[in-house]
Amino acid sequence: MASPSRRFAGIDALRGVAMLWMTVYHFCYDLQHFGYVRQNFHEDPVWTWQRTGIVSLFLLCAGAGQAIAVQQGQGWPRFWRRCAQVAGCAALVSLGSWWMFPHSWISFGVLHGMAVMLLITRWLLVRGWLAGVAPWILGLALVLAGPLLSQWLQAHGSPALSAALQGRWLNWLGVVMEKPFTEDWVPLLPWLGVMLWGVGAAHGWAGRPARDAARAPGSAQRALAVLGRWSLSYYMVHQPLLIGLLMAWGAVA
Repeated sequence: MASPSRRFAGIDALRGVAMLWMTVYHFCYDLQHFGYVRQNFHEDPVWTWQRTGIVSLFLLCAGAGQAIAVQQGQGWPRFWRRCAQVAGCAALVSLGSWWMFPHSWISFGVLHGMAVMLLITRWLLVRGWLAGVAPWILGLALVLAGPLLSQWLQAHGSPALSAALQGRWLNWLGVVMEKPFTEDWVPLLPWLGVMLWGVGAAHGWAGRPARDAARAPGSAQRALAVLGRWSLSYYMVHQPLLIGLLMAWGAVA
């Protein structure tokens, strides 16, 4: 079986890949925001699919990390500290996005979603409801539930219910008629299902033969793992840094 540290290194390296991918994506988005390029990040599949891939990788890693933490006996106090850090950073993202994008500020983005989903995933793990193939089955059900419930709502729901679910107070559930106008939106449906798939992947990873786990990571993987271990800090500083650099470039040019 793979050692805990090696399993964490692999997850951290994948998270590091997501961080680099996200940085490139956000840099391109910022170029568009400041008028250096013309792209439609909200509708062009080139960009919408990249966003889906980045968020999926983040949530897969979060689910896998939570599964391993529970397996290693991580207590609730440490979990609550980490969850509070994520929630606090989510609040800062909302505040910063309100300043930058007052009409499309982020009320439930990736950090908001991750804080809630980590709590749900942790509870399911502690209850023992995510053993075996359960994460894959439940994850698939949640991924499909969002569009199916939205279709049912469109056909049979009342206008009042549709309006309530579309508003900021409830659109975090993911049962909406159309995507809210916001810079980032990661609702429970379907994204909680992706995090549960990360739990299932961690179960499979934990069962690998020891000889496979004994392979030493290369220098690139080690560097990515370092970045992945500091993912929350990196996430919070990379956009202000990119925006500041582009603003400085614009002032000089």
